[in-house]
Amino acid sequence: MTDPIADYLTRLRNAIKANHRVVEVPASNLKKEITKVLFEKGYILNYKFVEEGPQGSIKIALKYDPVNKVNAIKKLIRVSTPGLRKYTGYKEMPRVLNGLGIAILSTSKGVMTDKEAVAEKIGGEVLCYIY
Repeated sequence: MTDPIADYLTRLRNAIKANHRVVEVPASNLKKEITKVLFEKGYILNYKFVEEGPQGSIKIALKYDPVNKVNAIKKLIRVSTPGLRKYTGYKEMPRVLNGLGIAILSTSKGVMTDKEAVAEKIGGEVLCYIY
């Protein structure tokens, strides 16, 4: 697999379109950190790291509105790819949906959102946009 982060986002996107409650993805340290950020920002209901087999997996419970059956995640967009990396400084941080969405960055201090990176005055690789 050439782009595991794109695979992770695609599995989430497909589970949302199929109205699944839980999705299971192969684990890696970067995917675990992205999952933690999604949970902290309220885009997913819960997650669990399963340490079975050589790689392990992540079980993610998706968050839906109980009345309208609408998912908390409207769109997942992969920004930086293995063929074309996208980096940004904290002064040129991209705004996602005019501040309503989040950009997830991989920085020297770990995986964080765009707002946290600006507060700490560090830039990094823009992994994806979520809103």
